[in-house]
Amino acid sequence: MNRPLHIGVIGAGAWGIALACTYSQIADIQLWSRSEPDFGPGPRRLKRLPDITLPSNVTVTTRFPDTVDIILMVVPTQALRENSLKLARSLPDHVPVITCCKGLEKGTSLLPLEVMRQTMPHHPLAVMSGPNFAIEVAQGLPTAATLAASERVFVQEMAEKLTTPTLRLYASMDPLGVQLAGAAKNVIAIGAGVTIGAGLGENARAALITRALSELGRLVEAMGGQSRTVYGLAGVGDLILTCTGAGSRNYSLGVSLGKGASLSDVLAKRSTVAEGALSAETLCGLGPRYGVETPVMDAVNRLLKGEITPAQARDELLDRPSRLE
Repeated sequence: MNRPLHIGVIGAGAWGIALACTYSQIADIQLWSRSEPDFGPGPRRLKRLPDITLPSNVTVTTRFPDTVDIILMVVPTQALRENSLKLARSLPDHVPVITCCKGLEKGTSLLPLEVMRQTMPHHPLAVMSGPNFAIEVAQGLPTAATLAASERVFVQEMAEKLTTPTLRLYASMDPLGVQLAGAAKNVIAIGAGVTIGAGLGENARAALITRALSELGRLVEAMGGQSRTVYGLAGVGDLILTCTGAGSRNYSLGVSLGKGASLSDVLAKRSTVAEGALSAETLCGLGPRYGVETPVMDAVNRLLKGEITPAQARDELLDRPSRLE
């Protein structure tokens, strides 16, 4: 009789809890938390998803797991380097590590897998990304995502192993495109929220999403990825969800900005991370480096920095010279 699969989930935020819950269907889970959980006498629940009861085979621990078959890194991008370095000290080199965060590291402009190639160079690495709200995944509602790595056999094996009865994974050999799409969609979602918050209408939001998708495709291709990746789950799929769903942290941030709130005031009232606000400037720095114009994403970045208002962003985008689509 084969022993059950053991999966370590690093990060007890909403997405980490959700992945721990869905993978408890096929594996025993060690969920790493920065602090000791304060479980009362009732159901075992964590504050990031307070309505979700943890399955019995999910163990919450403050120690990094070292006897697992697969690791899922589910920490914010800006905390990835620190935590992956710590994990690497105790984790055997053969254990695959899947990063599940989206964004770019500030200061280095590195994507998550690029960071982990520096911190965990001896481990098989992959990235998971897609249109996934944590609460729905935790509730067991049907969802799909992309798992990407550069080695075909490895990524196909991992996609098959990590597919659950409610989470279907599709394998991709374009980790760069998948990661870049995951970083850009957060920035684009802020812009989509601004259009609605500022009362610019559904037409404006649809136009912004479509033109930003075109920008993203050109940037992915210029950086060596596959432009078709942006039309898959990690690209347009994630954009549809993040740019229209009220549960999106980046979209709701944009709505507040569109209504006139300042970025500092919005962030001060939040306990969760809106990665788009952290990644926008770094992402927009890639365009000039690779010779790609990204006017929509640039406008969002300038708006976040307080250099322009939503009305000025609208006028600048509409006043651009006409061109073939």
